[in-house]
Amino acid sequence: MVRTDDFFMSSNAVLNIPEEEYKRVDLLIDTFDAISRTTYQSLYIIDYYKKNFLYVSGNPLFLCGNTAQEVRRLGYMFYIKHVPEREQEMLIEINRAGFDFHNKIPVTERAKYTISYNFHLLNGKKKILINHKLTPVQLTGDGKVWLAACVVSLSSRDAVGCVEMRKIDETAFWSYSFENKRWKEEAGVVLNERERDILLLSAQGYSMNEIADKICLSIDTIKFYRRKLFEKLNAKNITEATAFAANHKLL
Repeated sequence: MVRTDDFFMSSNAVLNIPEEEYKRVDLLIDTFDAISRTTYQSLYIIDYYKKNFLYVSGNPLFLCGNTAQEVRRLGYMFYIKHVPEREQEMLIEINRAGFDFHNKIPVTERAKYTISYNFHLLNGKKKILINHKLTPVQLTGDGKVWLAACVVSLSSRDAVGCVEMRKIDETAFWSYSFENKRWKEEAGVVLNERERDILLLSAQGYSMNEIADKICLSIDTIKFYRRKLFEKLNAKNITEATAFAANHKLL
């Protein structure tokens, strides 16, 4: 049975943060609170020293019927209450693999990486697939993660897992295999100008006929580009393709 302490790896043990350091993070919390009012996504600040949430935004979609204050009080018990049991074990493995990867990166580079993965949240009989993106906000002198930002959104994929480690401004990334228990480097996706045009116009609500008129291509050519886009982005429809491209800063 998963316990809350299982989410915190000994490889990232943060040994001592003086209380006066916490007085300096008020501006960070105020900034996160302001950003949360501009997005449907939910924002967390994870405290790996006190092993809880320093901040939770008030988006009800991802709180499973709780208030933000209740989720803060629950801490990681929130996941034990609202994540399927089998996926709790998966989250523990992702944490372990993520910190193992992180600890092999030079300390000066660690703040440039973000880990992303999917899992379900349960709210009564409702079950939604969400995506977590975590990135360091504050590191200790020896490179351990003290505070991390977590962005929660609806997943653009239809499967749990999909674990990726990405470095800022790099197309290539690392994916984690649960079968092999190891990370594999992937080439990543690059869109050409025509593909970006079609995605942007689709996101703005234009039909394929309208897109064909705007960029002076035949409707058959637009259909061809869309089909290739779906293959490239592993998407079933234009909504998934646009969400994936936006999430991965391809537009």
